[in-house]
Amino acid sequence: MSVEIWTILIVGLSFVAYIYIGWQSRVKSSKDFYVAGQGIPSIANGAATAADWMSAASFISMAGLISFLGYDGSIYLMGWTGGYVLLALLLAPYLRKFGKYTVPDFVGDRYYSNIARLVAVVAAIFVSLTYVAGQMRGVGIVFSRFLQVDINTGVIIGMVIVGFFAVLGGMKGITWTQVAQYGVLILAYLIPAIAIAWKLTGNPIPQLAFTFSDVATKLNQIQVDLGFQEYTKPFVNKSMLDVLFTTIALMVGTAGLPHIIVRFYTVKSVRAARFSAGWALLFIAILYTTAPALSMFARYNLITTLNDRTVTEVQQLDWAQKWEKTGLLTFEDKNKDGRYQLTPSIDTNEIKIDRDIIVLSTPEIANLAPWVIALVAAGGLAAALSTASGLLLVISSSIAHDIYYRIIDSSASEQKRVFVGRIMVGLSLVLAGYFGVNPPGFVSEVVAFAFGLAAASFFPVIVLGIFDKRTNSEGAIAGMLTGLIFTIVYIIGVKFAGMQPWFFGVSPEGIGTLGMLINFAVTLVVSRVTPPPPAEIQAMVEDLRSPSLEEESQPIGIGE
Repeated sequence: MSVEIWTILIVGLSFVAYIYIGWQSRVKSSKDFYVAGQGIPSIANGAATAADWMSAASFISMAGLISFLGYDGSIYLMGWTGGYVLLALLLAPYLRKFGKYTVPDFVGDRYYSNIARLVAVVAAIFVSLTYVAGQMRGVGIVFSRFLQVDINTGVIIGMVIVGFFAVLGGMKGITWTQVAQYGVLILAYLIPAIAIAWKLTGNPIPQLAFTFSDVATKLNQIQVDLGFQEYTKPFVNKSMLDVLFTTIALMVGTAGLPHIIVRFYTVKSVRAARFSAGWALLFIAILYTTAPALSMFARYNLITTLNDRTVTEVQQLDWAQKWEKTGLLTFEDKNKDGRYQLTPSIDTNEIKIDRDIIVLSTPEIANLAPWVIALVAAGGLAAALSTASGLLLVISSSIAHDIYYRIIDSSASEQKRVFVGRIMVGLSLVLAGYFGVNPPGFVSEVVAFAFGLAAASFFPVIVLGIFDKRTNSEGAIAGMLTGLIFTIVYIIGVKFAGMQPWFFGVSPEGIGTLGMLINFAVTLVVSRVTPPPPAEIQAMVEDLRSPSLEEESQPIGIGE
């Protein structure tokens, strides 16, 4: 069977499974809708967290960025995995003990202020919308290639599917769907990686093939021959300072991502939160230790397959012609010599490759079986859809729970609160679809902006909210606003307004680190020159860090 038929078959079967799970997990109560009734087993929550975490950026785009950036692309591996360790050890158990539905809920109660809650809601919406735009872009890319539709149509199809999961099942339906999606995406990532490692090196274990084979040496020589820097040479595409700042921004941004933090509210206890964090780290590590190998193998195959081929030879490559139709792979014989050359110069380069197609096209380039190619498409969709649904629920809960219920109508019934949440999912989906059609960059770039915004807004107030009882509402509000506004202005200025990166050349992806430092400084200074928090808030913070027998079942936050 052709790749397209296999794709329709495998993607169709996986979607039937997702829809069945979503229908079986449909909810009526707000507790089920927002935190899955706090009854998800640790290992299942670990798999769901891994799927929520490994978005289209991880599955589709990260390997592509590493392929293009070489050594400097390791910032994504170090930042995202290190950030998850930071979240699991430093924040997750305390937030679970606090026992609230959302990050703005924590901020509002810990800082005893609806203004602080509102600022946190705005930050959560900014972060989540930026992040979900990358997922919609990823969905559009997969559909555009494998269903032979344009990217915009692919985004719309993805919107409908994500909307079904999020509106019907809430967090409960999303969680069990994400468990299934993790199984699909990890198989889709590992099978081609193992096959390509075996074909190139004779070693089926990608991590060992990457470390002990001579592919890196060969690729370095090919790069030099074509005029590029060596693939493994550090600080070619980014300065040392930018690598440091971007890594830190991704790391602390991870620890402030609201759609990941809320996953630790869905388990039964603080102990279960710790165990689910461990399971999630294991599940995440399987993909993240494979990514460097796949990235290098993909670049090696891509260059040796396309560079210096005649126009006729390229036209005979079925996969190249199909990707060319999407506009994400283009060929132009600029020197009219009948061949296509890959060069580092924009003026002479004749092969333009979108970074987001590297993983999706690699099985085709390596001549793997059609069912493997189709499985990769299903994996890309699983990665994008699982994260998008979690992000949409964060946006929904931020508005429906943290604004509507906690500020506007505290007497709203369960049915009304769930209804408002579902309406907010629909509105958020439309906005996310718009940004998916009009993305501000590559998938991983867009997602990196979200991490920077999370680093600059949430991380300081969460850390200080747990570990510094002197931090007050005035400090938290001033810090969040200052960090968020500074980071947004820098990103927009450099990325869209033509401004040069004025802070020592630090890129928009890394500026969240400076925004975080500004947030910390402003929060601490303002908190020290204004009155301390009430005694009951300080006592609550003390209790939050103290283990107790009651913590297994009793939240300690203020209010319902």
